[in-house]
Amino acid sequence: MKRPVAITVAAVVSFSLMAPFALAAEPAAPAPDARKESKLPEGALRCVSLHQIRGTRVVDAQTILFEMGGKKTLANRLPRKCPGLAFEKRFLYKTSLNQLCNTDVITVITSIGAGATCGLGYFEPWVAPEQVGGQPGDGKLEPVAPPPT
Repeated sequence: MKRPVAITVAAVVSFSLMAPFALAAEPAAPAPDARKESKLPEGALRCVSLHQIRGTRVVDAQTILFEMGGKKTLANRLPRKCPGLAFEKRFLYKTSLNQLCNTDVITVITSIGAGATCGLGYFEPWVAPEQVGGQPGDGKLEPVAPPPT
């Protein structure tokens, strides 16, 4: 009966001695999302000051408009659809800093408590379609250049 135990122990010892060599053999490649993350879209911001946020508006399950000071609006397109966000249209965030960043998460507030937790995207400048010749409520949410002055 002692013999199988000795074999098992020997197998564990030999595996644990080989593990550092297996880990050192090939460095891990960065995750594909990490490579994409390094490219910041033109005009986009990674973070916004909490003091500048005047209000928010949930557009759909993947888009939140942040109304900022100075009549500026920033669109935040979440990397993935956030379950319940479009229906509930309310969320909370917690941060220990005085800014909200694309690395932070939001939590959907439901009638029974906390819902899904979802990551934020970049904050991109947004102009309402009617300000550039479109119709109010035409459903377009592409960031566009402000009208010429």
